[in-house]
Amino acid sequence: MQGVIKSYDPKSATGVVVDDVGRSEYELATDALAGSVFRMVRQGQRVVFDLNDSGLATRLRLGSEIDLGTPNWILPEEDQ
Repeated sequence: MQGVIKSYDPKSATGVVVDDVGRSEYELATDALAGSVFRMVRQGQRVVFDLNDSGLATRLRLGSEIDLGTPNWILPEEDQ
């Protein structure tokens, strides 16, 4: 899924991301930034994320228009 960070508190590592399609809000899992390029995220930052079994946003990564299926964009071989 792709979305935008609505809020994030670096002290408690809690926050909320809003997905682009349904505008649903998901709380960040405690391990949402583990193994990612992010040390922290900021409000309005575009991210790609997954949902864990508890419905929390996890595995945050950099977001881009390619993730929304921009017309005429050729995906790298591994993503097809």
